Amino acid sequence: MATQFLTMRLAFVFLATLFSLNSCNSDYSPKPRAYHRILFPEKQYSLSATQGCPFTFEIPQYSQLLDDTNKGSQPCWKNLDFNAYNARLHLSYFKISSEAPLEQLTEDARSFVFKHTAKATAIDQQPISIPETGVTGLQYTIQGNTASNIQFYVTDSEKHYLRGALYFNERPNLDSIQPVLDFLKTDIQHIINTIRWK
Repeated sequence: MATQFLTMRLAFVFLATLFSLNSCNSDYSPKPRAYHRILFPEKQYSLSATQGCPFTFEIPQYSQLLDDTNKGSQPCWKNLDFNAYNARLHLSYFKISSEAPLEQLTEDARSFVFKHTAKATAIDQQPISIPETGVTGLQYTIQGNTASNIQFYVTDSEKHYLRGALYFNERPNLDSIQPVLDFLKTDIQHIINTIRWK
């Protein structure tokens, strides 16, 4: 009787092991982490309200242009808020002068961009040249999980200089913000293309 009990027990262990091994052969794998689907609005633009400033441009209707009220901000520094995407485009205007020469302003812009080198996987530079409106400059695309992925400056090389930097108000994760970044990149390009100096 003891041997019969031992045989049944061994048979049970054998069958349990067999079923366990068989269940491990399925094609099951956990689902990859996903992000919420984002529905983007239709792109429509209107002229920015930049009274008292020597420039205008067109902004998306789903954004809000506000004065920069941070300590140390100067007149004609603006923030273009994309509240639905938790993003802000910081815009800093400088009048080119002996106190703020163009060479120093462009070097400052470059320095701000290359502060992201530690987290960046690549930094691409694209020249901006719109002769019909007197706008030249440089646009930087910073790849990787950096605080800012798009920065630019534009100038007329004589009087006006405007610098822009896009930031998201959240922990940098390019995988999650990439669709929004691509969407806003088009808006930033539209802003650059519609800049007019006064």
